[in-house]
Formats: sequence, structure tokens, C-alpha cells
Amino acid sequence: MAEDIPLILDDAMSGIAGMSGDVPVGLGDVDVDDVDLFGGPVDLSLPSHRPPSKQLQLRIDEQRIRGCNQRIAWSKQGTIASIGADGQSIELRYLRTDAEDASWALSEATSYAHFSSINTQTTFAGGPIVHLAWAATGHSELAVIDSVGRVSILAFSTSLNKPFALRSWEADPVDDLRAVVGCYWLPIVPANKQYNVIYGPAVREESGYRYETTLVHASGPYHPNPNKSALLCVTVSGTLRLLFSQNSNQVQDTSIELENITSSDDLTSHASICTDKNMLLIAMVTASRQLKVVRAAIGWNQSQQDKQAPLQSQQLNPMLQHKPTAVTTWLQHSGGESQLDISSDLVSHVEMLPSALSTGANHWSQPLVIVVREYLPTQSTASYNPEPQSIIDRWELVTESPPQPLHPAFEQLGFKPTQSTPQTGSQAHTRLNKLPPVTINKLIISIQNLHHGRVVCFFFSDGTLQYRDRFTFEEVFNEPNPARIASLQHASFQFSDPTPCLAAVLSPTNCSFAQVCEDGKVKWNNLKYTGPDLAPTGPDPNYTAIVAGLTTAVSTSSANIISYDDILATARQFINRPRFAYEWMMEIVRILKINVDYSEDAHHDQLVRNNSLHLCLSILNHLGFRGEFKPRSFYGKFSMLALNMRNIVILITISSNAPSNLKVNPLDEPDVVDALAGCAKWAVDFLAYTCDCIFNLLDDPKFQSFLTGNNFNEMVPYLLEKNEIALHLILCSSTRGFLSAACRRLLHLDSISSRATKFYEQQQQTPTGAANGNSSLRPALIMAYQKMQQYTSSSLIKVQEFDKLLWALGEDIRHTYQSTAAAQSGAAAKNRGQNQGQNQGQNQATDNAAKRFQAHCELTLLLANNPPAHFQPLLRKFFNTNVRQFRTLTDPAKLYFADYSILDVEDDNRSLQEKRARHTHIDVFKRVELKPTSSTSGASGSSAANAAGHPTTFPPHSAPSEYYRRCARCTSIMEDITGSRPGYTFVLAQQRKCSCSGNWGLLPRSAFVG
Repeated sequence: MAEDIPLILDDAMSGIAGMSGDVPVGLGDVDVDDVDLFGGPVDLSLPSHRPPSKQLQLRIDEQRIRGCNQRIAWSKQGTIASIGADGQSIELRYLRTDAEDASWALSEATSYAHFSSINTQTTFAGGPIVHLAWAATGHSELAVIDSVGRVSILAFSTSLNKPFALRSWEADPVDDLRAVVGCYWLPIVPANKQYNVIYGPAVREESGYRYETTLVHASGPYHPNPNKSALLCVTVSGTLRLLFSQNSNQVQDTSIELENITSSDDLTSHASICTDKNMLLIAMVTASRQLKVVRAAIGWNQSQQDKQAPLQSQQLNPMLQHKPTAVTTWLQHSGGESQLDISSDLVSHVEMLPSALSTGANHWSQPLVIVVREYLPTQSTASYNPEPQSIIDRWELVTESPPQPLHPAFEQLGFKPTQSTPQTGSQAHTRLNKLPPVTINKLIISIQNLHHGRVVCFFFSDGTLQYRDRFTFEEVFNEPNPARIASLQHASFQFSDPTPCLAAVLSPTNCSFAQVCEDGKVKWNNLKYTGPDLAPTGPDPNYTAIVAGLTTAVSTSSANIISYDDILATARQFINRPRFAYEWMMEIVRILKINVDYSEDAHHDQLVRNNSLHLCLSILNHLGFRGEFKPRSFYGKFSMLALNMRNIVILITISSNAPSNLKVNPLDEPDVVDALAGCAKWAVDFLAYTCDCIFNLLDDPKFQSFLTGNNFNEMVPYLLEKNEIALHLILCSSTRGFLSAACRRLLHLDSISSRATKFYEQQQQTPTGAANGNSSLRPALIMAYQKMQQYTSSSLIKVQEFDKLLWALGEDIRHTYQSTAAAQSGAAAKNRGQNQGQNQGQNQATDNAAKRFQAHCELTLLLANNPPAHFQPLLRKFFNTNVRQFRTLTDPAKLYFADYSILDVEDDNRSLQEKRARHTHIDVFKRVELKPTSSTSGASGSSAANAAGHPTTFPPHSAPSEYYRRCARCTSIMEDITGSRPGYTFVLAQQRKCSCSGNWGLLPRSAFVG
């Protein structure tokens, strides 16, 4: 029976068999390689993401287990600290200029492992170092935290890579419940005490860029001492610790319990702290998947009398208070995230952002909590979802006003209020409002707040980063926008060459970042210009956008006292453009409203205190530096001499005017007098060099032709070609003021050295005088004053007469300004048809216009442009009358053949070759020649000098004189010396930075072999 039933497939099979091989089988346009058995498409391409490395998996696990695990941190002063590979040391690096070609790079690492008390061995009973955090203080302070919450605090007061311990962690107990899961340094009181300043954006207009200024409300609490900060830590057990520094620099701590721990579910795994309206906001994630927000306050217990007392005498006794604010669960899945791996339900980052005033909207946003969870593909889940995933959950901390109570008329209708009905006097309710999550197909390894919390930066494991607006969470800074430049990315700058990494940190300027790569090496990446090629000459909108972006960046850094070395590194990409440095300075002067006109100022205090002018000179000095053995540019030579002059004036002034609380005169200490003697020698040589250059111009027929003919506008190009800066030094009112101040300080040193020498010689001749005083200091002090007297009395020029020459030139310039302004105002009044005495308001406007003209002329001279045509008769009189009369008081031959090597201004090939052969350096503090160390390894001097950061270990086991300080910006050198006496210590404190405002890096003397 079964055999008689035909199979359904018989006909089909017989049909196929009948086709034999003559009938082709086609599937239309379908490629058989692209379909599976059931006709679905098959993706044969390689996965777009490489599988995560073992190092990255371990790093993500670390971040999931506990918060507060920042491996690398960057201070405002420029030190980059990272955890060593052994977990028992930190490595200190900084950006530095290569002495050979002035290029920027990351220094070699300096290892530091001294976290205990002095003369005791550091122990690591608590485990490895897990977290680094910098304070925003003027002298950088670094918190080093190990895996059980022991805290060591280091201070960096003199150099970028030489710390000393403020607090040892030896007294901290070894307890897992004290492990730190979140920490925060209190902010520093801003300069105006109410706002933090952000310069920008730069808005393009027809006449150029208009610079706006953004004021961000500053929020406490602060340390009572405006120069100090305090460290807050949240522990696993929910305890809030406050580590604060007394005004005596002794670090103490206090604590308070935020949570009552009853089980392991109550333990805190991650926490974040921020300041908001003089309160602390603390976001905490617990093991029971709760997200809690707590408000806390710090009471410093200062009475009104304490606040009026000197800071040094105030004893701080702070008290912490807290109040639970809101709670929710942080595990709330969204539709777009992967739920294949249970580990994606673990938190890796928590960030608490304070409320902020949104730009243009004029309303305050709510505090924001950011929680990051990450999905890491594994072998079992990669086939379903091969891409990693970061889920960014956000909650607003919303405070809702209590509902209005019911009107009493409702009670007459029989409505009785229940317990759930709000009553009069009920408090506002605060809750966490969940916002839509953001999913990114990358792994977040770090979160950083920028622009005082207005922008959030996310670092990814592939070496890239992303900026998001704090208010809308939309991506920003991701494409050029020359019409409105709020960051260098808007001016076509980008980070290139991304490298996979385990940790990363942006610089305080946001213009570069450092990262810990998967092989453990630290790499520096700065912004590169990636826009269209710039026009070699003529106006270029892309070029003006670059200058505007650099201007806002360096101005914001300067206003917030942040090292801007990486901005200089970015700007060096354009130093081959002839006028780049001057055009950049022009914009900086405009945005910061810098006063460059000191033609009416007879006193030099305001000139010396003009930090913005110092900023301009420092930038010009660096951009004009081409290398240790290469000639400087015109503006580099000009600014270098101006900065050194300013520094010498400051040192002489503070040594002669010590504060009364010092109770000692620095001029009674031989080390101070010896250093001032070197400064006097430098100043005397500099004045002689300036006079020699002016005399050379007097004898130069071509230069003299500019003062009499119609080619006056060709004078400055001729001086630029010769690299002759002396004329601009005496014409520019600011540098002329430095010259005049140097003359008066030299006369002061000559007077006191003469009187001191006579006084001590007379004392030595009397038996009672020889027996009095410190016999060990007396001979050294006498010799120091004799050296000073020798330098000041053997000057090749008469210093007082040269000061009179400068005064006469200044008077002529002032009269020229006044006559020019009077002529312009008279012409303007004539055009308006006004009589004298009419329209007082218009006269005031004319005076303001005259001042603007005068300031414009001074800026023109400062930026090496041609002086106004009105200066031609002035200069003709100056050279033909004043200079000729002054030259009769000197010996021009001695000036011509004098040795000016201490000034480091000779830039001809022969002088540079001799300098390279000697390989000597000038100590910028003592102004003496530092002899090179003999080389036993055969290394060349130049290659050793280039190693601006040899591997070193601190504390050093050799004497301090075995180390040099090298400026990270201009490569100047000084000995690493410490003051053993109060006066010398006070004077040395003024040399915490180089004369160019660059920071010092400490190097062994062996790095400068000869």
C-alpha cells in the first residue's frame, strides 16, 4: 500500500534529474556567498573593534570595584604625576623646551617614593598607590592615596619635580573600610572673590574678532586662608574625612559619618564631591544599587575676632555637618543598551556637577549626577554584540516647592485634610529626576570637567576624547567654527595620532593631554592645526581664527594662574610666519586691556607689577628662542633683556625693603650681598652694551640717513636686519622704565656697598669692633660688599649720566605726544567750526583720543614697528645732541672691546661657536658663570644638555649643589640652593620661577657635562 502512494517530491526530483547538466541554475542577482542557508545576509567583514586587551580589562575591573583610581594627574603649575609600575612610587614629568632647537616634549620621569616622615623608611602595608589628586593652590599640592585610604600630601614649592612631604601616611591605620572611593580638593578663592573668568568666545566681525568675557559664579566653601585648600575624602564605610592645613602648615583631619553601615550592602563603592552655593554635594553609589545625594557643610568655627587676627595666629577647628538629600536606584536599563553581560550592571564612574548659570538663558540649571556603566565584550558575548558600550545615566537634583495648602473654605464643605495632604510650613521636596541616557560605543576611562563645569570631557580607551555640553549634553568642539571660537578646536585644531590607553588627563589649559598607554609608557599629545593651508602673505581668515583662538586660550590661563606651556608648544607651529608673534601680542593686549604706556609714569612700581605686560614679554621671549647655540630673533632678544632687567630690579628692591616681620635685614647676610653683586655686574654690563649699540648707530651713515631723509619708514626694517634692539629699548616707555629703574638700583647698591665697606673696615681696626658680631659671617660679608663696590665703581659708563640721558629722551617723547595731540585736536575743532572753550564734553573726548593715540604709539614701539613720523626730528636731536654729549663722558673704545658674554646677547657665528665650545651657562640668580662638569662617559655637551629631565630619584642623597634648576620654557639655569638664613630664604623665595615666569625643573649637574 505504501509503495503505491506517490511521494510528493518524486516529480520535483525527476524534474531536476531531467535537467542533466545542460540547464544552468541561476539565483538571479543574489550572490551565494552573501546568503546563509535560509536566505539571510551574511556579514563577512572583519569586526570593526579589536577585542579589548588584558590590560584594558583589568583597568575596567579596577574602575568597577572602587572609585578614586586616577593614575595620572596634571597640576596647574605643569607637573604631570603618574603612578609607577611597581605601585609604590610616583613618576613626575613636565613639558620642557629642548635646549637644542626649542621644540617641546615631555621630560624624562623623576621617581619619588618618600611618603613617610623624614628619615623613616616608607612602608606599603596598606597596598599599592591607587589615586593622585592635585590641589589648585598657588604652590602645587598633590594627594597620594593608597588602596586602604592612607593619604600622603606632597608640596611642590620650588620646582616641578622636587616635592617635599606636608603629610605622611604612616599614622593612618590599615583598614579596608577606610579605603577612599571619592575625593575632592576645595577650590581657591578667585581674584575677584565672586567670579571665575573665561575669556571668549571670539566672535568674528567685519573689522576682526570681538572678544567676549564669560563670568562663572564662584562657589565655596573655601579654606579660611585664601592661599590654601583642604582635601575631602569619602570612604567605603560612608565616612567623610576633611584633611586641612593649619596656618602653621601642619596638616590635621576630622571626619563625620554620612551613612550608618549595617551590612555589606550599605558599603559605598563610588563617590563624587562638588561645591554648590557654599555647600558640599556628595553623590554616593552603594553595593545595594542605590544612588544617594548628601549635602554637607564645613564650619570653621571662627569668631569675628579670629577673622581680624593675623592668619598665622588663627587656630582652625572645623566641624562637619551633613543632611541626606535624595536617593534612588542607579540601575535603570534603557532600550538601547546591551544586557548580555551582567558586568554591564556595574558602575565605573560617578561625577557630581554643581548647579550652573546657563549662557544666554539667565536661569540656573539643577545639580547633575553622571553615572557611567560599561559593557565589555567577551568571548561568550562578542558574537551577539562585538562593540563595547558606555551607558551614561544622568539625574538632575530637583528641588520642588511644597504645594499650597487647601483654602479653609474646603473645611466648611466637609473636606478634612489627611496626613498625606500638605500642610502649611511643609518643607520643599528634593528628588533625583532621571534624564534620557546617552550610549556611546566606546569605553570611557576618564571624565573631566572643563570651563568650570560647563563642559564635560570623556576620554575613551582608544585614545580619543569627546566634549559634551553640561546643559544639553550635546557634543561640542567637534568641528571648526571660525565665526564663534570658544576653543582651539573651533579654529581647526585637533588631537592627532590617537593611541589606546588605560588612563588620560587633560592639561589645565585643555590644549593637550597626557595618557598612560597599555605598555605603561606616558605619552603627551598636543593640538595640531589640521585646517586648510595658510596663505603665505596677505589676509587669511583661517590665520586670524588661529590667532584669536590662541589669544582666548592664553588669556584664560593667565587669568586663572595656569601654566600655558602647552599653548606655547601649539603656537610654535606658526613661528615661521614673520609677524605671527607681534600679531598674537596685539590681540592679547587688546583682550586683556594691557597698559603699555608708561611715558607719563615717573615711578616704576606699577611697571614692575604689570603681570600682563610680563606675560607678553614672556611669550615673545619664548617664540624668539631658537636654541641654546642659535641666534635669537629681534623680539626674542628684546624681551629676554627686558625680562632679566625686570628680575634684577625686583631682587634689588626686595632685598633692600624686607618686610618688618622678617626681623632681619637681608643685606646683613653675605649670600644675599654676593648674589646682588652678580646682579650689579650684569646690570652694569647691560647698560654699557646698550650705550655701545647706540654709539654704533651714531656712527652708522645709513642709519643717520633715516633721520634726515624721506626714508624714515625704512629705519626699523634696517634695524631688524641687523638684529639691533638698543634703539627700541630706549624708545619704548616700558623698557626705558626698566633701564631707569636699573640705573637707580645701581646707584643705591654703589652707595650702600661704599658705606658698608668703610664701616666694616673701621670696625676691623678697633679691638672692640672686631670682637663683636658673628666672626664667621664678618669676613664673607666684607668680601661680598667689596665685590659689589668693585663692580659698581668700575662701570664703563657713568650710570647717573645715562639715567639723565634716558630722562631727557622721555621728556622729548612726552612733548612730542602733547604737541601731536594738540595739533590733532586743533584740526578737529577747526573742522567742526568750534571756538576755543566750547563744548567741554568734546574736549574730554579729544583728550581720550589723544591718550589712545599715545598708547597706540607705545604699542607700536613695543612690537618693533616703525615709530610715528613725528619721532624723526626727536631722534635727530637725540643722536646729534644728547648722545654726542654723553659720549664725551665715556671711552667708546673700551665699550667696543668689552666682554659682554654674561649678557648672552652675542649672536654672531663666532660667538655662538665659542659658547658651544665652552659649554658654560650663566646662573640667572647670582649672574655668574657656571662651570661645566667634566664628562667621564664621553657624552657630548649638547646631547647632555638636551636631556632636560634625566631619570632622578628624590630625596637626593647628594648635596643640593649637585643639582641645577633649568627653566622649562627658556632653558635658563640656576643652582638649586636653599637658604640657611632667614634673609637669604626670603630673597630666594622670589626666585621660585624663572625671570620669564617659566617653572623650574630639577636636573643633576651631570646633565651639563663639558
